[in-house]
Amino acid sequence: MPRSRFAGSLISPKVDVYIDMGNPFLNHTVDAFLKIGTVAATKTVVEETYGMITRGSVSSHNFEKSLKKMCKEGAYWGTVAGVYAGMEYGAERIRGTNDWKNAMIGGALTGALISAACNNNRDKIVMDAITGGAVATASEFLNYLT
Repeated sequence: MPRSRFAGSLISPKVDVYIDMGNPFLNHTVDAFLKIGTVAATKTVVEETYGMITRGSVSSHNFEKSLKKMCKEGAYWGTVAGVYAGMEYGAERIRGTNDWKNAMIGGALTGALISAACNNNRDKIVMDAITGGAVATASEFLNYLT
């Protein structure tokens, strides 16, 4: 009886760009902005391409709209990631230790800052700070598992 077998490995590509800003805090912030901003922009490109294909309308107007959305999403998520990376690094430097609590502090501060920039509702800001801290802490714990 014929058999087939697949042998190989999938290795994710690693692209690392390092921009030295002359300060470790700025280095962490800019690095996170670029990496996550690129992911968000790429996600938007794929979504918009899929939308154009399913609608069957590829035009320069749709392309321009997609490009603006890509830049907006990349800048927004890059900014959130940059703020988080900076806050986590700052917490690490102030506390003098590298543990999950820095992620919690960084996530809570980021959630509060981003929320405060978008609205004036105190309860919403507190809830977003709690959510940011919880998501960052969960992410840190998941990193320890792998």
